[in-house]
Amino acid sequence: MTVQYGNIARRFENAGFQIWDIFEETSTSTIITFEDNRVDKIMPGLDFGVGLRGIRDFKTVYGYTNDLSVLDKTAETICGAAGAGEDIVFSEIKPSIIHEVKIQPDSVSMQKKIDLLKGINDSVRSKSGLIRQVTINYSEKKQQVAVYNDKKELSREDRVYTNCTIMVIAEKNGRIETGYSVLAARRGFEVFELEDVFKKADDAASLALRLLDADKKITGPMTAVISSSAGGTMIHEAVGHSLEADLVQKGLSQYQGKKGKKVASGIITVLDDATLPNRRGSLSFDDEGTLSQRTVLIENGILKNYMYDRETALKDKTESTGNGRRESYKFRPIPRMRNTMIAPGTGLSADLIKDTKSGIFVVKMGGGQVNTVTGEFVFEVKDGYMIEDGKVTYPVRGATLMGIGADVLNTIDAVCTDLGFDSGTCGKDGQGAPVCDAQPTLRIPTILVGSK
Repeated sequence: MTVQYGNIARRFENAGFQIWDIFEETSTSTIITFEDNRVDKIMPGLDFGVGLRGIRDFKTVYGYTNDLSVLDKTAETICGAAGAGEDIVFSEIKPSIIHEVKIQPDSVSMQKKIDLLKGINDSVRSKSGLIRQVTINYSEKKQQVAVYNDKKELSREDRVYTNCTIMVIAEKNGRIETGYSVLAARRGFEVFELEDVFKKADDAASLALRLLDADKKITGPMTAVISSSAGGTMIHEAVGHSLEADLVQKGLSQYQGKKGKKVASGIITVLDDATLPNRRGSLSFDDEGTLSQRTVLIENGILKNYMYDRETALKDKTESTGNGRRESYKFRPIPRMRNTMIAPGTGLSADLIKDTKSGIFVVKMGGGQVNTVTGEFVFEVKDGYMIEDGKVTYPVRGATLMGIGADVLNTIDAVCTDLGFDSGTCGKDGQGAPVCDAQPTLRIPTILVGSK
């Protein structure tokens, strides 16, 4: 649904806003939860609304409505006494990158989706009698957005997301462990043809079962080799948020005032790239109508840029990096990550392990906490093993990694060629945004390992 906004746009123009935009959104979604060997719930969703924003003297006025009959009144409230006039005519901007969808999820029958979830459930449960619970959440969403802004530009994009999360709980002698896998992309139902969801389910079950017999705990400073299979949780949490321009400008970042300075090892390059085909954080435009781009944040250890939306870019007298994102029309855009990663280096992961005398090998990360001001972090190691004399040996239980993001980046001494991705939803200021993060296998010579 697209409404004519030329008259409202003229009202915004007359109000003297430095930045203004009109964000129109239509979204449809379906969520299916399969639990206890059956479909637990099916939740369809449909929403439409318009968000109106004006910025003047770095103060933001924002309003939204899903009732078109009060749209003019909403605009009048935001713009004050500014009157309307001749309609503004917008030029539609064509994206240079389109993220193709081959099978629209809503074209697939509900029964086929349920049969897929049942097949995953049955496959996991057949693996072991120690598996007590399997929960599978399938979700699909189509978000159609149109952004009109003060540049007299119109940007349209259809965004399709298909996700499947699998949680497995295993129990043995009163001990309970969990395994978790995610399949998520900016794709349609073809994601299940391109990725093996049954292998992901098997990985989740294997992890839960393996943890039942993992009793060895380790603590103290040691070398850590973090596998590409761990995804980029560390770079996203310990570094990425600190490079979002709003936190930098508020003095809530360890990287404030460090642009152009060395902040990491010379072998570290950090990117935030919305142009990667069909990754969960990929966009043709951001939610302010800025074309997607690949942003170099840190290059060979030197801090090059922050992640900007239009408002923070105006404050720093620079250009937006296309990181202005919002959860829906109900929220104003803020600087958010997209696909954030450490760029691949040189060398093979197997050789790196052989070159490591002792330490911890992190295969999968869990949750964690980060202080963006100081960079201090604590991350759970969900799946970890000891390295002894260059070989991966026994599994460890309950390990945590503790340190300061900037210190860790400065000491990394090896970055491999492989690149592993992880997908999820990032929360900030009460808004969720689809993101992806990635890293190659890398080595931190010394990091403090704790135990839960």
